[in-house]
Amino acid sequence: MSYKAITLKKRPETVISEDLFDVVELNQPDLLDGQVLVKLSHLSLDPAMRGWMSPDENSYIPPVKLGDVMRASGVGDIVESKNEQFPVGTRVMGLMGLTEYAVSDGSNLNIVPKEIPQEAILSVVALPGVTAYHGLFEVLKPQKGQTIAITAAAGSVGSLVGQMAKNLGLTVIGVAGTNEKCQWLTEELGFDHALNYKADDFQNQLTNASSNGIDLFFENTGGTAQAPIFNAMNAHGRIAVCGLIAEYNKTEASAGPSWVGIIKKRLNIQGFTMPDHFHKFPEYGKALGQMLMKGELKYRAHTLEGINSATSGINLLFSGENKGKLIVKL
Repeated sequence: MSYKAITLKKRPETVISEDLFDVVELNQPDLLDGQVLVKLSHLSLDPAMRGWMSPDENSYIPPVKLGDVMRASGVGDIVESKNEQFPVGTRVMGLMGLTEYAVSDGSNLNIVPKEIPQEAILSVVALPGVTAYHGLFEVLKPQKGQTIAITAAAGSVGSLVGQMAKNLGLTVIGVAGTNEKCQWLTEELGFDHALNYKADDFQNQLTNASSNGIDLFFENTGGTAQAPIFNAMNAHGRIAVCGLIAEYNKTEASAGPSWVGIIKKRLNIQGFTMPDHFHKFPEYGKALGQMLMKGELKYRAHTLEGINSATSGINLLFSGENKGKLIVKL
């Protein structure tokens, strides 16, 4: 049996173009003792993949080697097993790559319940959800009555952060790039405010929405929204730097916040990435699954069809054209 996979052929200089990838045909390997064969049904496209393509050996996770299957999260079912912990029929998620089938020893897999749809798993329980959960609860440490600002608030991570914060009794300010996304945040997800950072009066809107200042800032983008939010921070505020998607395709980094402001306001700023916390994924996933089943978390998925769609579809993340979690259905 043969199957398709996407390998990384060369590294991006700025934007992600289709010629960086090869769509290849691979033959199903024979399993060794302890291994399983997973048939993927859904693949996740995430902003972090841009960093995984870079040559930076000093990043938080080694870069994907040229010629290797491109790293990506996915959900699938075990169709062959030589590992008694993962019998045939088990549904799993993990970093299995942009591929229709994957062989694993189980160390990179987490078992997920079949009653939760695959799109819900990738949208809530998988990488976006555990990222949102860790950044909110472990980095920002929210308290009822505080005000939180979230950039890329309509994205897969930001939308979950805002809902969990709202459920805790915080005032939630979401920042997004279209009026449609802002409307979804307030009307469907219950955010208190949703601001389009492209609006001419964004600064005034932010001032009006944050009359008591901003205590917590979940940063996903960088770009034009960062400085106004930073300047509105209250003393002893906390900032979780999860992503800077507006910077990923630039050859030179934009200027960041003034360190004088960090001193004057005694701000706590922490960057974080989830590979440091793989051991907590089952704990976080269980908590997120419970929230999902209780109806406390909503999501929307932007689904592409077929593995070939991944090579061009990933750029929807950087243009902001995706509406919800970007997923490839196989």
